Amino acid sequence: MPMTMSRARVARRIAAAAAVGGGGIGLLGVAGVGLLLTEVRLARRTVGGSSDRPPCADGRYGSAFAHRTDRPPLRLGFLGDSTAAGQGVHRPRQTPGALLASGLAAVAELPVDLHNVALPGAQSDDLDRQVTLVLTDPGPVPDVAVIMIGANDVTHRMPPARSVRLLSDAVRRLRESGCAVVVGTCPDLGTIEPVYQPLRWVARRLSRQLAAAQTIGVVAHGARTVSLGDLLGPEFEAHPRELFGPDNYHPSAEGYATAAMAVLPTLCAALGLWPEEEHPEPHRREGILPVAEAAAQAADEGGTEVTPTRAPWALLKHRRRRQIPPPDPTETAEQTSPSRGTSQH
Repeated sequence: MPMTMSRARVARRIAAAAAVGGGGIGLLGVAGVGLLLTEVRLARRTVGGSSDRPPCADGRYGSAFAHRTDRPPLRLGFLGDSTAAGQGVHRPRQTPGALLASGLAAVAELPVDLHNVALPGAQSDDLDRQVTLVLTDPGPVPDVAVIMIGANDVTHRMPPARSVRLLSDAVRRLRESGCAVVVGTCPDLGTIEPVYQPLRWVARRLSRQLAAAQTIGVVAHGARTVSLGDLLGPEFEAHPRELFGPDNYHPSAEGYATAAMAVLPTLCAALGLWPEEEHPEPHRREGILPVAEAAAQAADEGGTEVTPTRAPWALLKHRRRRQIPPPDPTETAEQTSPSRGTSQH
């Protein structure tokens, strides 16, 4: 609990600095910097970034509901970095965008059109460009957008206040356009298998701190967050060969499926499609908390949703997951092929 409270205090400071356009808040002193930089260089030799372009999964999902003419297809926008793009897998249906589009179609019983503009290697300063792409795409504004961002902000040492401000601005633009938004917060970089101590501890601390601060900024604009950090922590640490891809950095198909199962309930709830009520269940460790405390707790437990209520409070919720039906391999046959660029890792 003391660690959670400390994280809540720092997250509040970062979010406050982001709100007023302040600079970065240093989370670590200068002691040990030389050792850490040595660890970083060693880790980069071991952890391979992938230069492969992620498979394009854009297209329509939910062909079983093509007969529905009473309502138009739902539109799902996907933004972020290599995790959002699906780096590390080779089939469109294995990407998180395809998995969530298929799951959303099954719950809504409507076709879902997916448009993914995520860029491998992207930091939060690329979100402004990505939001513009999503909002200027021909056709209606997306009904809901998913953003997964933050890992590269940590590894490239972007000041956390700037990172949160850029993400908050992106969420604000999407919300003002009438789009619901779900943010998968910064994953726990301390789970990357070849990274050793003390860098593993530092990576875990920085990524969880950023995730908590991201949640505060996102909730302030009426959007929801899902913690990916600890979700990918114990499971990835216990099964690294299954959940990490060949480069030991990006998730495998099984890893993306694990993350998608955690995000799907919140994605559906944002559209009013999930059967669970929007109130806390105390026996499941849910509750209405000050937003900073909710953010800090969520950063420690993956799959935890934080939903805005009345400021400065937020609902901390653990939604029940359901197995996502695998996308039909034929559903993305008529894809567009937008270039996402090359990896910046």
